[in-house]
Amino acid sequence: MADTLKVAVVDRSRTLYQGEASQVIMPAADGDLGVLPGHQPLLVVLRAGQVRVDAPGSTGKADSHNFPVEAGFASVDNNTVTVVLDRYLAASSANQASASAN
Repeated sequence: MADTLKVAVVDRSRTLYQGEASQVIMPAADGDLGVLPGHQPLLVVLRAGQVRVDAPGSTGKADSHNFPVEAGFASVDNNTVTVVLDRYLAASSANQASASAN
């Protein structure tokens, strides 16, 4: 089993992140979902919130990449996570998305 995940976070027009991660946490429609290496394959719909990609060997949120999202989906298969954002939110609108999700 691999120690890391291969992760790609994309929106309609560009790749926002591509690299390795120790875990990915995302706002699934049913609640937050954490993905670690070895996770079973799945396809999940995302709600408004924030996708967090933790760098390999990270010690917390300081070593992570955060992507505020309004909607999208993610697929997990064979230690590869692909997050497709319907629309990537600018940092200024992230608070609005979080507020509307609560």
